[in-house]
Order: sequence, then structure tokens, then C-alpha cells
Amino acid sequence: MDNVRLGILGVGNMGSMHAEYLMKREVKGATLAAICDENPARLEWVKSRFGDQVKLFDSADAMFASGEIDAVLIATPHYNHPVSAAKAFAQGLHVLVEKPAGVYTKQVREMNEAAKQSGKVFGIMYNQRTSPLYQKLRDLVTSGELGQIRRTNWIITSWYRSQSYYDSGGWRATWAGEGGGVLLNQDPHQLDLWQWTIDMMPERVRAFCSFGKYRNIEVEDDVTAYVEYANGATGLFVTTTGEAPGTNRYEITGDRGKIVIEDGKLTFWRLRVPEPEFNATWKGGFGQPENWKCEIPVKGEETGHKGITQDFVNAVLKGTPLLAPGEEGIKGLTLSNAMHLSAWTDNWVNLPIDEDLYYAKLQERIAQSTMKKDTQGRTLSVEGTH
Repeated sequence: MDNVRLGILGVGNMGSMHAEYLMKREVKGATLAAICDENPARLEWVKSRFGDQVKLFDSADAMFASGEIDAVLIATPHYNHPVSAAKAFAQGLHVLVEKPAGVYTKQVREMNEAAKQSGKVFGIMYNQRTSPLYQKLRDLVTSGELGQIRRTNWIITSWYRSQSYYDSGGWRATWAGEGGGVLLNQDPHQLDLWQWTIDMMPERVRAFCSFGKYRNIEVEDDVTAYVEYANGATGLFVTTTGEAPGTNRYEITGDRGKIVIEDGKLTFWRLRVPEPEFNATWKGGFGQPENWKCEIPVKGEETGHKGITQDFVNAVLKGTPLLAPGEEGIKGLTLSNAMHLSAWTDNWVNLPIDEDLYYAKLQERIAQSTMKKDTQGRTLSVEGTH
């Protein structure tokens, strides 16, 4: 095979963006061969935009079985991701799924097993992994340059969303349609990077979530979570969609210094002597280890969605390892599920979480939902977003 015939399932906000760059042949070795959406208006948009260059389907099963595609990019609402992926694998297709991997880990675990059994390439659209900043951070941490991790702290409050955004889709900001709010829609990138950059998941989580604090929605729009790691380190994660201007600051402290990512820069305050060694030898009372402020040079550009799609196509054609393997989607989702469950039970949650309890609590919220919205909604431009 020297070309991957890609199909897109769902052409809403994200799917239409993927369609645009694929039709422009901006991903080498890939052709946009088919598009599927159950909304006739969206198929009309495709027809008006691309004419007869793409096969159109109103049924995912029909597109998967058509023989027109080798792989599918799934860009439907969250609940649908694992279901559609499993069906695609069963048809012998490679799968690239939009974030998040799903809504609850039990369903995603089943998707991961289907991927394993299929032997096909499985990727997830964690486009922030293409950022040279976070790649360099991961390199510094995993190479031991920062020493043993002691604390992580991420304030990500720059995900501002207005009421009109939430009103744009019938599935948005509802337990039945989306399965969560800022943790499921905006923060899957940061939750993934939080564990990926330090190569470590916490042991337990205590979270406080506000539901509909700033907007007329039923899901969370403000979260503060505290985590503890096996090595004794602690972490804090703060996020909201109702704050302006917002902050995006990620700080990691180790026993050899501190690294901060903010405003597109990576700064390393490197200790000349590791803190434990200084503490054991310093006899002067007041004092602290000498540190050097280093602006770490970061080369390259973030390739984003196109970069992940190119990486996926390369894996299909050449067998190269994926930057964002689909099976790893369960890690960030585990963190968001744990935060929800902690808030719902007003208690600590140990990892791995009780998946059956989480599912039961989610179903309670779906049953109690009173949100009534336009089921068709409207498609928004995602230019400039992640």
C-alpha cells in the first residue's frame, strides 16, 4: 500500500476541519475517500464544498463495509467513539479517534481490546503531543535531568467558552450527550500531557467540581483536583471555561530544580546541587541551593492535528511507532473519571477507579437531567483552537 484511503465519520466542528486539510492533500500518503454523517445538512455542506470528489454515506456501517476506505477518522460525539471504533476494527480498518477516547473507562477498555485483537493501527488525536515544548519537557523529566518528581501544578483556565458555544450543539454540556464538561471536552489534552510528560499516573485523587457554575449547563465548568503519586509527590490541577483572561501554566518541581511552561516558553531553574545533598551537608542555617535560571531552547513547530494524522498515516504505510497510540487514551480519561467520581462521592478515589460505580453514578446524572436543547445545533469554526 502506498496510499491510505481515509474516511471521516462525523463532519461537525472537528470533522469539517479534518476534511479541509485532507482535501488539500496536506497529509502525505493520504486521500480523503469518504465522509459519513447522519445529518443530511452536513452531507449537503460536504457536497457544496467538495463536489463529487468524496463518497458520501449516512450510515457508519455502510461506509465501513463499502470497501472505499482503508482507515477511518472518528469525529463524532464522545459516547460514540468506542462503539464506532470497535465496528471499524471488525471491518479490518485502521482507526484514528478524536479525543477523548470515550466517556467512561470501562467502554474504552473494551475498545482497546478490540484494537489489540484486530492488529490494526490505532491512534488518538492528542495533537498537543506534537508540541516541541511538551516533547522537550518529557525529555528533561524522563532523562532524569529534573531528578525525582516532587510536585506537579497545572493551572489551565484559558479554555474560555461562552453560553453560545454550549448552545451550539444538542449534545454539548449534557450528561447524556457529552458525558462531562471541561474535563471531557477541553482538557483531555492537558490531562494526557500531565501524565505523559512525567511518565507517571497518580495513586489517588481528591477533586472538587462545580457544575454549571458560570454557564447554564449541567456538567462541570470549574474544577480543582489534588493528586498523590506513589513516590510521595503531589499534584494540583485547576481548570475552568468561565474565566477571562485565563492562565496556562504548568510547573513541575523535582529534587534537582523546577521547570515551568508558560507563554510558550520553557524555563528550568536548575539546582547546582540536588536538594537532598544540599540539605545533608549545609550547616549554615538559613540558605538554599544555588540555582541557575535557564531558558531552554526549543526547536521545531507544533504540527497539531495534521501532524497526528500524518503520524497515523506513516504508521499505516511504514509501520513507524505512533506518537499518540490510541490505547493511551484511557490514561487521561481515567484522571477525568476519577475527578468526577471524587466530586460525586465527596471522597478520595483510588486508581484504578471502580468502573462499575462510575458508570452507575453517570447513569444517575443522565436520568436526572432536565436539559432540553436543539438536537441539530450548528457547526462552529475551530480555527485557532486545539
